[in-house]
Amino acid sequence: MQSTLRLAAERAARYLDDIAERRVAPSAEAVRALASFEESFPAGPCAADDVVRMLDDLGSPATMGMAGPRFFGWVIGGSLPAALAANWLAGAWDQNAGLFAATPIASTLEEVSLRWLLDTMRLPSGCGAAFVTGATVANFTALAAARHAVLARAGWDVESRGLFGAPEIQVVVGDEAHPSLLKSLGMLGLGRDRVRRVPVDEQGRMRAPELPELRTPCIVCVQAGNVNTGAFDPAGEVITRAREAGAWVHVDGAFGLWAAASPRYHHLVEDFAAADSWATDAHKWLNVPYDSGLAFVRDPEDLRGAMSLTAAYLPQGEHREPSQYVPELSRRARGVEIWRRSRASAAVDWQNWWSAAVFAPGDLQAAFPRWASKS
Repeated sequence: MQSTLRLAAERAARYLDDIAERRVAPSAEAVRALASFEESFPAGPCAADDVVRMLDDLGSPATMGMAGPRFFGWVIGGSLPAALAANWLAGAWDQNAGLFAATPIASTLEEVSLRWLLDTMRLPSGCGAAFVTGATVANFTALAAARHAVLARAGWDVESRGLFGAPEIQVVVGDEAHPSLLKSLGMLGLGRDRVRRVPVDEQGRMRAPELPELRTPCIVCVQAGNVNTGAFDPAGEVITRAREAGAWVHVDGAFGLWAAASPRYHHLVEDFAAADSWATDAHKWLNVPYDSGLAFVRDPEDLRGAMSLTAAYLPQGEHREPSQYVPELSRRARGVEIWRRSRASAAVDWQNWWSAAVFAPGDLQAAFPRWASKS
């Protein structure tokens, strides 16, 4: 086992050492070589070291250089050494992070990370949180809490009774809402096409005066960071209208919510802290390995109401039980690298760290000339 792990570590380190010099996209030859993986199911076992060599020899050349300094696609961040090392150790631990009794370390690091994240994001200190796979599942999880809460206020237990016969929920989104948000609404039975779309300006920001009349039960979704322009919805105006109508406000902040960490740019998200739920990606600006998303909900009981499960063989203690806040029961300990990356960032100058974000018009124009007219 030690020989195989050393081999994998050596090859991984070499891959990262070389990534700044190699081409970003794989060559056509490297992609064609992947045909070697198209083999019948092996009749017998293969040496572990040989499997690692095959993965590296054939797989590494066919990767996209997402971990390197010259990859700028799809708002994807590259993992940093501190987080990657923690990810490797967590993989060796092989913890199922569903219950405190099963793995106290995984649960503890989630609790600590949650406090740090809420402080960094400038969100209410008592929020509940879900450590999930990415922004899509973060949106799904937060919106499940929203569905639970708005229907509970209408006297309907959606977890027990489902949506058949439930009061109709009005869902309002901006006309440039991210497709992952719409996918989440579809998975929750709230529909992708039945939502009420609000017109947006030339930067994709929701036009608050054109919000429809809001009627409960209602969920309003706003965006912190338009994927094409980096623009933020006018959260203050929208949330004020929503509060008056008794609506729930959810924030899709896959990458934009991290502006809260910057002394220079935190003003962009100040009004978003008054929402009811938020979704973001840790593998973007926090630069931890995939998959790692975060969902926050103002009232933890709304999140627990949507996600909790019980069984005689699942002990519930006095500590925060991760499985009560996420869709999965069996899950990897993704809180380990979030804790490690957050701790490693404690001395970072957040203003300089954020200075390359797409919210700085000059940087946007330099990185994405085609979008310069929208910056």
